[in-house]
Amino acid sequence: MKIFSANKGLRVLFYSLILASLPVSALARAHASPNGKEVFQQTISGVVADSSGPLPGVIISVKGTTRSVVTDQDGKYLIMASNDELLVFSFTGYKTVEVIIGAQSTVNILLQEDATQLEELEINAGYYSVKQKESTGSIARITAKDIETQPVTNVLATMQGRMAGVSITQDTGTPGGAFTIRIRGQNSLRQDANQPLYIIDGVPYASESIGSADTSVATQNAQSPLNSINPSDIESIEVLKDADATAIYGSRGANGVVLITTKRGFNTPAKFSFTASSGFGSLARKMDLMNTDQYLRMRRAAFANDGIAPYPDYAYDVNGTWDQYRNTDWQETLIGGTSEIHSYQGSVSGGSANTSYLLSGSFRQETTVLPGDFKYSKGAVHFNMAHRSDDNRFKIQFSANYIAQNNILPATDMTRLSRTLAPNAPALYNGDGSLNWAEGTWDNPLSELQQDYRSKTYDLIANSVISYELFNGLQAKISLGYTDLKNNEVRTVPSTLYNPAYGLGSESSSLNTNYTTRRSYIIEPQLNYNVIIGRHKLDVLIGSTLQNQKSERLQALGFGFSSNALIYDLSSASTKFITLSDEPQYKYLAYFSRVNYNYDGRYIINITGRRDGSSRFGTGNQFANFGAIGCAWIFSKEAVLDYNSILSFGKLRASYGITGSDQIGDYQYMDTYGSAANQYGGVIGLNPIRLYNPAFGWESNKKTEIALETGFLKDRLFLSAAWYSNRSSSQLVGMPMPGTTGFQSLTANLDAIVRNQGWEFTLHSENIALKNFNWSTDFNISLNRNKLLKYPNLESSPYANTYTIGQPLNIIKLYHYTGQDPDTGIYTFEDKDRDGQITATGDRITQADLNPRYFGGIQNHISYKQWTLDFLFQFVRQKSLKYLPAPGGTSVNQLSEVSNSSWQQAGDIASYQPYTTGVNSQAVTAYYNYAQSDGGVTDASYIRLKNISLSYDLPLTHKAMNCRLSLQGQNILTFTKFNGDPESRFANALPPLKFYTLGVQLNF
Repeated sequence: MKIFSANKGLRVLFYSLILASLPVSALARAHASPNGKEVFQQTISGVVADSSGPLPGVIISVKGTTRSVVTDQDGKYLIMASNDELLVFSFTGYKTVEVIIGAQSTVNILLQEDATQLEELEINAGYYSVKQKESTGSIARITAKDIETQPVTNVLATMQGRMAGVSITQDTGTPGGAFTIRIRGQNSLRQDANQPLYIIDGVPYASESIGSADTSVATQNAQSPLNSINPSDIESIEVLKDADATAIYGSRGANGVVLITTKRGFNTPAKFSFTASSGFGSLARKMDLMNTDQYLRMRRAAFANDGIAPYPDYAYDVNGTWDQYRNTDWQETLIGGTSEIHSYQGSVSGGSANTSYLLSGSFRQETTVLPGDFKYSKGAVHFNMAHRSDDNRFKIQFSANYIAQNNILPATDMTRLSRTLAPNAPALYNGDGSLNWAEGTWDNPLSELQQDYRSKTYDLIANSVISYELFNGLQAKISLGYTDLKNNEVRTVPSTLYNPAYGLGSESSSLNTNYTTRRSYIIEPQLNYNVIIGRHKLDVLIGSTLQNQKSERLQALGFGFSSNALIYDLSSASTKFITLSDEPQYKYLAYFSRVNYNYDGRYIINITGRRDGSSRFGTGNQFANFGAIGCAWIFSKEAVLDYNSILSFGKLRASYGITGSDQIGDYQYMDTYGSAANQYGGVIGLNPIRLYNPAFGWESNKKTEIALETGFLKDRLFLSAAWYSNRSSSQLVGMPMPGTTGFQSLTANLDAIVRNQGWEFTLHSENIALKNFNWSTDFNISLNRNKLLKYPNLESSPYANTYTIGQPLNIIKLYHYTGQDPDTGIYTFEDKDRDGQITATGDRITQADLNPRYFGGIQNHISYKQWTLDFLFQFVRQKSLKYLPAPGGTSVNQLSEVSNSSWQQAGDIASYQPYTTGVNSQAVTAYYNYAQSDGGVTDASYIRLKNISLSYDLPLTHKAMNCRLSLQGQNILTFTKFNGDPESRFANALPPLKFYTLGVQLNF
């Protein structure tokens, strides 16, 4: 329990004395009550505070009436009440206090934090909110307090390691790059059909990556759609996982639902806030590669092993053409720069008793670790307004978020080159500052930076909710949402990119453009009825959804620019192609309902149902029904536990239901045509590209969960454990077609079943709670097992070498590595089919599971007086393939460990086979077989200090101003045996960066 500090108490006392000094005659009026007693109608004033000082936003109401006010930023209030009435002081996270007014005109209140605030905490479940203690579904949650400690630009990064069952991986360290999110595993056979549903302030937001693969794939920079929301504008993020929580979203909830709620204003006088931060980022981990001495010894040994002498003319690295003593750390040179980060945000919020508002603006700019003037800029404006009538029946709320992004990056990720270039390769520049081509002996890597990738994205998300209480307990509501996205991206390839020795002219220059617009609107009318009769509580919700989304895409390609100065002007190209012109439209209609019954706060049952219709299916298959049932028993409220002093909360819950998926793309069931690649008679015709098949329908996901939630010692220790099983069937895949049809596949429902089953555990502990020192810990761990249970005729399908019945979807089939030939040192493998040859079809049947075995995080929050420290360790147990860029001895740099452990002579025990320049075909073949064998699998588990934040609240004399200094870090330390970055695990993509930022926040 917190204790009211002396200095804050004096401040409250000071306010109280001022208000108490006002004459009673000016504040009170007397009248007679019906029973003859004198009743005083007077102005009651006071200050509401907690142990840290005055509390703004506390609701003070006169019990049994509609009169209510809210404390201002100094915790002060004024309200009219009679001396026989009761004042009710309520604030989220604090115990509610009721006070009989009597003869007093000043009422000062010290609120205490609720030790069992979990029981009263309202969480967002999408179409409704529910007290966390009474929730029958599985909902993970983080708030602004967790988000504001992280110096990141993507909301998905704020969730890493903090939510059980939610696996998030950063695919690339390039600014604005993509993330992969999986909620309780992979349900669909199609990788692009496992995205969750994103809801931002009640508006569905498309999960597809922004942009085109043709323009952005070279940078590994498919943009994340979640860049279109500013993390500092977010109040909370809820992730819905089980059937009870997701079934109300029907077909869109199969892979989970991510609910994002933005910040709102308070009913207080105007309050201003300004935050500024600056920092830098760098490569979190580098690979340990060979230096020049190790590299040249390897190369010379390779030529000796192959019997090649003298060194050939093309062996520039060893024949003396290149400096034999030059040593360049190409990782440091090409991707080892410093990224600069600057972020600014300002906001104003406030309101009156009935109206609140918030307006904020932010700007963030981030450069890259690559050489050159590349940067990612993002500006955002957020607005929220809410109003209610005096009788509290009519309510309206409006929110809007507008984001403008400008991304200027090189069109090629330099990571692969930084790891493969010979360490004695020539200098990058000549003495005059021009690129050094070393007389045509190498392709200068900086020439790749002359390719340009530019992307501009403008995104508007707006929502309005209007509600009216028709009569006590019955509320009508309508939610209106609109999104408007525009994305324009280009990738240029100038002729100066190429080595002058190639003799390529302007005809080799090109421009690839993509322009995409996506607009959608959604209308959701709803009726909600709730009633309490004695110990019985009933809550009924019915509603419908109408959504329309239309996109326009135009992709063009131009070749041959007379000058690189004209390369951004498509009309200047000598040859032009319209590679795609498309206007897909998606329509969605649904009806949903929910019935929740609660008896005495102990027994709860929740039933949801939804009927969905989608334009992505043919006539007769457009509609499907989904639903779920969830129940909970709060056994800690049973009479037998009334006098228990240890168990403060206990709940057993279970759920079962069916959700679905229509993530198949538009028009997949229709005959589809595209422009022909070749002309006939000078006329461009049409080619059929897809066959008609109206018979396929929805994917189905059956979800089961059983969970136990327990709190001990007034919830200072809170534990939860959940077991779940999800079975996804009617998989939407491309069924292979005979070549005689002219089509490779036909989209259809495959009678395949994928199961995800696992455990989730969470722990929250209030370790220490004193006047000036507090320490709390949050821990979560998830264990998911993915398995393909059924796949008809798998052996004869194109996926025979990809999947195995009874194994996870993400397995890889490998050769079984048996060691090295003692006489030659060449890698050897088991001949599974005993045909005397090592072949993919007969011998690659050993399996390796690259799915995480378990993952989670442990977070600590420590505060001492004005100091606050937060830090999060993220951990993952997993396997990965080793980094094997090329056979040892070729002109490709290797891991430094290769230099000391290659086979030399008969009898050697070594980890790597003999070096070869590439002419030893037996060794080269064995190398590539090894890269696809279980010998090439390694442990990629890691523990990472994902986030750390240290802040200090400056003690200011001005009571209305608050100043906080903060130091934040991201991806600070990594403990792993993996040579490289274990999170991304992609050798050719820039790994996540390490960030430090220093910031200041002013509130006044």
